[in-house]
This record gives sequence, structure tokens and C-alpha cells, in this order.
Amino acid sequence: MSQQYIAAIDQGTTSSRCIVFDHDGSIVSVAQKEHRQIFPKPGWVEHDAEEIWDNVLDVVHGALSKMSITVHDLVAVGITNQRETTVVWDRATGKPVHNAIVWQDTRTDQLVRELGGDAGQDRFRELCGLPLATYFAGPKARWLLDHVPGLRERAEVGEVLFGTMDTWLIWKLTGRHVTDVTNASRTMLMNLATLDWDDTLLDAIGVPRAMLPEIRSSAEVYGTATGTLAGLPVASALGDQQAALFGQTCYSPGEGKCTYGTGSFLLLNTGDKPVKSVNGLLTTVGYKIGDEPATYALEGAIAVTGALVQWFRDKVGLIASAPEIETLARTVEDNGGCYFVPAFSGLFAPHWRSDARGVIAGLTGYIDKGHIARAVLEATAWQTREVVDAMNVDSGVELTTLKVDGGMTANNLLMQFLSDVLDVPVVRPIIAETTCLGAAYAAGLATGFWSDTETLRENWHKAAEWLPSMEERARGKGYRKWKKAVERSMDWIDEDDKED
Repeated sequence: MSQQYIAAIDQGTTSSRCIVFDHDGSIVSVAQKEHRQIFPKPGWVEHDAEEIWDNVLDVVHGALSKMSITVHDLVAVGITNQRETTVVWDRATGKPVHNAIVWQDTRTDQLVRELGGDAGQDRFRELCGLPLATYFAGPKARWLLDHVPGLRERAEVGEVLFGTMDTWLIWKLTGRHVTDVTNASRTMLMNLATLDWDDTLLDAIGVPRAMLPEIRSSAEVYGTATGTLAGLPVASALGDQQAALFGQTCYSPGEGKCTYGTGSFLLLNTGDKPVKSVNGLLTTVGYKIGDEPATYALEGAIAVTGALVQWFRDKVGLIASAPEIETLARTVEDNGGCYFVPAFSGLFAPHWRSDARGVIAGLTGYIDKGHIARAVLEATAWQTREVVDAMNVDSGVELTTLKVDGGMTANNLLMQFLSDVLDVPVVRPIIAETTCLGAAYAAGLATGFWSDTETLRENWHKAAEWLPSMEERARGKGYRKWKKAVERSMDWIDEDDKED
């Protein structure tokens, strides 16, 4: 019998890609394609869902053709996706009614304030595990219902469909309107205990049940693809950060990872019971494999990390490519007292302040572009430190090692600084593309390609490790200065800054 493979589609914030894996979890082939970032107004971020679908088909075919693999060589395809990004489309025509509203978008700021009312940010946290914030998909759907003429009436009779990007892709591939528990847990509309849409939440947020997809597990066959992928089982869906948790084989309570991409996301497996956060973290579903009980997680979400390097490249122009920032940052010994808080879309965990905006603090005549480049990188590490501190308190367990993945882990200066400010070892696996790997693993479990999670654990191998070398005094001073800079980013947005 010829070699068989699992394919994973990773529909991300800036690009879509397809990776094909073999039974050892090794990468066989990769194809990737960027899509447009649409900024209609300050704080608004949109994507063209049709463009993304076209790109997904391109990268799937590209990954297969690179290695002369056909659909018949694949056992299944899994999907992982940028979470919270919201698309609504016409059931009959399949056409989106509006550009997708991206997770970073802040247009629902006023709406979430109104939804909080006297109860404030934590009004729904007991039911859904989430604070009221512009981040989540439910209020984005409500915004579309309020602002696209006639949409609410059509939604109430099921003429239009809501979904995050996993739902959009599964629908385009199979015609099935489904999502998985990890993506549903990011809408503010799902009850964490029942793992179903909650009428109290639907009524309060104002989203009709008729437009919502069916919630399924993260690893099962949702349907078979049509078109050029005809007959291929679509067998997993996980939000990108949960997929990385699964791909990093964090299958036991207390195991965690941080993915460094456009934003950065630290997830900690808390077992089969949700853990309520009192320190600004999110309680979310980690994954659910078939009929097994759901595994829950605590999450610290950081809005802007890799996106800050992109901004430094594209908007400031001091570097021509992302890797050059490390070279520039190494031209100086330290940050020169300069700190960069990238609150471009407000602050996420542990602060949840939509009124914050980015600041560069500590500027003097001594600062040059090397110091600013270093401050750009260090912002990612300091933001991680804030989340780790919150997670240690909420979980009652001190982090001893941080597993990392994502594109920014190629930056050795950043990884060393991360280890220094956390004062723990930082470890990167051989397969750093753990988001795609997690989706592949889940699809493989659903179709029998892999037998169990222990088999998957055996595939995990360490590629690199960074150990802390910073003196405690320097670490303490740097963190104190960072927190002062964060304070200066808050309360920037005034009433007359807000868009209708």
C-alpha cells in the first residue's frame, strides 16, 4: 500500500496554509498564501472571506502538487483557524453579506459596554468563561445584525448563517453548518458546562439561534469534501491556539504552551473541569476528542506581538524583513530605558482595557533605532510575563517550563530574553508548526490514522532550549518599568474618539 498522509488547513490572521504530515508527525509539504488586511476605519479590521476560501483551495492544491500527492493519498483533512473572526453568509447563494470582522477589530467597543450595563465586564463570565470584550465573536455578529439592512429579519428565519472561519471552511468544503467546541467557546454564546448554545446568552447579546451552527467535538468526521477534494473526510476543527495546545501534546493538567504569531496565546490544560479566573485570564475549552469528555484550559491572550514586528517593518520601514529586527536589536546591549507597549487594539489579558493605545515610553536623546528594535522584541516577553504571573495565581501551580511555537520562536534573542524575564527554561519542539500539527493529530485520531494520544506524545522532540541568565535585580527593575509603561497606555480613548 502506498504511503498515506494527513493534511491540515491553517486559516490564520494574515495567511492561509496547508501542511501535509506523515505518520511520524513530520512535515512532508507546505504551501502558504497571504490575504489582504482591510482597515476601513481606525480600530476596524476586516478580511474578504471569499478571498480566503480561494486561497485555501490554492494552498491545498499547492501542498499536494509539490510532492506529487493526490487526494487519494490523504486519509483526512483537519482545520485550524484564527478564532473569533466572524463571517455571515447567505444560505442560498453562499455569498458573505459583509467582510469578515477580524478578532482584533474594536468596533464593538460601545456595544460591549452597553451589554455589561451595571454588572460590567464579568456579566456573562459565569456562563461562558469570558469577559465582555471586543475580542469575541458574538458581539461581532450582533454588530452585523444591527448594521446590515434587513439582516436580523433574515437571520431569525435562518436565511443567513453565522460562523467563525472553521465553520465557513467546513461549509464551503462539505455543505455542513457546524463548528467545534473550541471555536464555539470563543463566541460568548456557548455555555461552558453544557457545551451548547445558551438561551440566556443568545437573548442578552441578541443573536438568533437559527443562524448558528451545530456544535460538535474537535475530532470527528463532519462530512466529506466535494469539488476537487471530493471524498476526503473533513475530520477535525480546532481554534488555532487550542490546536497548538494539542499539537504540543499538552494532554495532562498543568501542561501548557505559548504560541507566538500575530498575537500570542498561552494556554494551560486544567483537565475536565473549567477553572474560573480571577486574574484576567479566559476560561475556555481546550479540546474534545469524539465522545470523550471535554478538556478545559486557562488562556492568556495577547493581542499584538508578531504584528508589532510587521508594523515596524511595513509602517516604520526600519527593516525590510521580519528576521532583520534581531540583527538591528543586537546592535545595542539593552533597550536604553525604552519600552514599547503595543496596545494597538487595546490591551487583552490580563488587563482587558479597550481604552488603551500604544505608547513608547522612556525616550531620551540617547535612544536610536537599535534600542527601539529591542524594545519591540522585549514587549512580547514582558506581555508574556504578565500572563504567566496571572496563570500561576489562578492555577495554583508555578510554571516550570514554557513550551513555545510559532514564527517568532525563530528569533533567538527574543527566546533568550523570554527565558530571562520568566526565569524558567523555554523549549521549542522540532516541529514548531504545532497549530497545523494539532489539527492533523485530531483528524488522524478521528479516522484511526493514529491510535491514541500516547502515540502522539512519542512524536514530540525538543529542538532548542533557552535557560535564564538574567540577574534578579535587572529582571525586577525591567518588569517594574514595563508596568509603568503599561499604565501610561491606559485611558487614552475619549468619548469623542469613538466611532458609531
